[in-house]
Amino acid sequence: MRTKIFFVAAFSLLFAFNVCAQNTRTFSGTVVTQQFELIPNVSIEIETSQSKIIATTDAEGMFSVQVPNESLSVKFFGNSILPVTRIFSVTDTLIRLQIKTTFVVRPVNENVTIEANVLSPEVEQRNDTIYKNTLFGRDDQLIQTLNAGINAGQHEGGGKSLEIRRFGFNLDHGGVNGGLKILVDNVQQNQATQGHGQGYLGALKTLSPELVEGVSIINGPFSAAYGDFSGLGVVQIRQRETLPNQFTARIQFGSFNSARGFFAYSPKIKNVEAFLSYEPSYLDGPFINKGRYRRDNFSGNITWKRSETEAIGFKFNAGRNNFFSSGQIPLDLVSAGQLDRFGFIDPENGGKVQLGTASTYYRKEWKSGATFKADAFVGRSLFDLFSNFTFFLLDPVYGDEIDQHDSRLQEGGNVQYLQPYKLFGRQSLLTVGGNLHFNQINVGLYPSVARNPTRKDLPGNFDNPNVLYTSAQANISNYAGYIQNGIDFFDGHLHVEAGLRWDYFGFDVDGFEQSDGLTVLKGKQGAARFQPKLSAALSPFEKFPMVFYGNYGRGVSSQDARGVIRNPDAPKVSTTDFYQAGTAYNGRRFSATFSTFLIDRSNEQVYIPDDGSIEFAGRSRSYGIEAKTSVQIRRYLSFNGGLTQVLRAFYPGEFSTGVLPRRIQIDSAPHTVANGSLVLSELRGFSSSLNWRHISSYRLDGENDAIRAAGHDVVDFSVAKRLRKWVDLNFSIDNLLDKRYFETQNFFESRTCPSCDVIERIHATPGYSRGFNVGLTFRLGAKE
Repeated sequence: MRTKIFFVAAFSLLFAFNVCAQNTRTFSGTVVTQQFELIPNVSIEIETSQSKIIATTDAEGMFSVQVPNESLSVKFFGNSILPVTRIFSVTDTLIRLQIKTTFVVRPVNENVTIEANVLSPEVEQRNDTIYKNTLFGRDDQLIQTLNAGINAGQHEGGGKSLEIRRFGFNLDHGGVNGGLKILVDNVQQNQATQGHGQGYLGALKTLSPELVEGVSIINGPFSAAYGDFSGLGVVQIRQRETLPNQFTARIQFGSFNSARGFFAYSPKIKNVEAFLSYEPSYLDGPFINKGRYRRDNFSGNITWKRSETEAIGFKFNAGRNNFFSSGQIPLDLVSAGQLDRFGFIDPENGGKVQLGTASTYYRKEWKSGATFKADAFVGRSLFDLFSNFTFFLLDPVYGDEIDQHDSRLQEGGNVQYLQPYKLFGRQSLLTVGGNLHFNQINVGLYPSVARNPTRKDLPGNFDNPNVLYTSAQANISNYAGYIQNGIDFFDGHLHVEAGLRWDYFGFDVDGFEQSDGLTVLKGKQGAARFQPKLSAALSPFEKFPMVFYGNYGRGVSSQDARGVIRNPDAPKVSTTDFYQAGTAYNGRRFSATFSTFLIDRSNEQVYIPDDGSIEFAGRSRSYGIEAKTSVQIRRYLSFNGGLTQVLRAFYPGEFSTGVLPRRIQIDSAPHTVANGSLVLSELRGFSSSLNWRHISSYRLDGENDAIRAAGHDVVDFSVAKRLRKWVDLNFSIDNLLDKRYFETQNFFESRTCPSCDVIERIHATPGYSRGFNVGLTFRLGAKE
């Protein structure tokens, strides 16, 4: 009897399951624009005969939900898109749908809403996955994750800002030859008229990788929202406003006496997003003269969401770092076995930095899609960098060590208003905004011995023309306004944007230069530039996900105020005209983009803070191609890669002397930059990545191709394993194949001892040898 009852019950359950399965089906697909951009966080409201089902698209614009086997009315809506309603009958296919809509407010890069791996020649995105799962043994590794044809190398192996190279140009520390503008939460990181170099990016040392939520990269000066230093692109780094757990801690140790921690508290408060964090780190590096690189970073945020459409917040970030370094060493001595690859000549190279930034921001949205944003910041920094590039070349008695000093107070603000509207029935978006940025700087070059900035006062040096002492109070102002308008044609298949930006720069300097005599630097100058922008994106097919792009933009780069006052007739602001054309294909598993570029740079005056000299660069030009790809091999396994190939980089109209005159080439930047990554995501608790980066060898002299820097290929590996819901084990190997390479290489004269010969040679900073890091990440008190 019991057996009979059991079989009846089992049969009833099976019958009920089959009936249920027959009465439901899967409703799935993606929400995209006419340019096939995937749109995350779209609300989906499914109306059935019995109830309403609510769903949301994920970070890749995808949705999947079980619905009754009946006719459905489905509404797709969100803050930044036009609502779409679709009716589906019982016989319609409901899987792998592609729902198309149009942005009311297209994403702007300080507030990007598209986070998926959609490729385009103009804009690239990076989400937070690599920053929260990877152990960063060195702070400069964060910049290397950007790829996008950006090659970055250390000058001194530690706390100094990276040297940036892109599109065949050497940008020094970020601010010459067009510049690469980097912002963190809309605060410019490039420092103008800096003690060590125009556009110096040292403030990035206070950025904690675990706080990075996303990165947007504009591959040229195509947005009217950005001005100074934007000629070769803009990188906008967005930090989190809150963390997913109330307590987060990461502890890691590794090779070269490295240790690092990250500790954060993020309370759960209604209508408030907040966190406090602290990041300590220490690193000696592989150098014989140990780096003793100590960093301490503090960050915080509090955002009060007054409503779903209005928020006000406050952020702060402060840090300090102290370090020693080996500097750039002569490679001829390394090749001869007279100097170790990780050796040194001057043991006092290094620096000490303290800085902090506080900012506030406000955002208000209206039902029409109109948005108003405003932010303001104030920053304070103290910077001393001790360097000796030429050893005993200029001062055979005491050596050539210098202290480059920068004490800075800066303030700034940004406002932006976005208004969607209809122009002759076509969806349009008007963006207007303005920027202010002020710097008050005490900046100087002090000859020093053993980090004591008094070498100019030593016997025989006061009237020595080769021992330069400079000091100046520089006040720099930048006022800017812009307007940009986008409009959709042919039901969104063609999107066109045009913009215009105006920048005014004011330079006020009161200082002097002391060599064998006194030169007064005192005066005021100003300069203004207009910067037009134009772009178009055409997707001619309804189903085939291919888009054709054309972009043009003019960017500007201001010059060091000291050089402007000393040589007022030279260009105060240089311009970069950037032309780009390309195409992109974005399928479900495979995406690729291909583009060509032409870059025309105007004449440029460059003030060299290392010795107070001025270099005048004539018009320059670079052109080449770029290709990027992303492949979803399996649900948990993907590959992405990129190639930037400069075909030529030269100075038009400038020729070398000789029997057969040749064009003078642009030097000190590679023509081939490539990267590739194989990424494993959440497979049985494992996440891993294998990353490869490559640069070609490149010339170090514009007229002699035989003087070249060596290229390199470097492979890094990282893996993370979820041990429990609240703890991860992290492991990484930097330079997996133990490649022997040099990060930054330059060609100039030096003398390595008081009695040695003066030799023109290549100097370089060695790349790190193979290094291991292991750590544990704890996440406690999940908020959801």
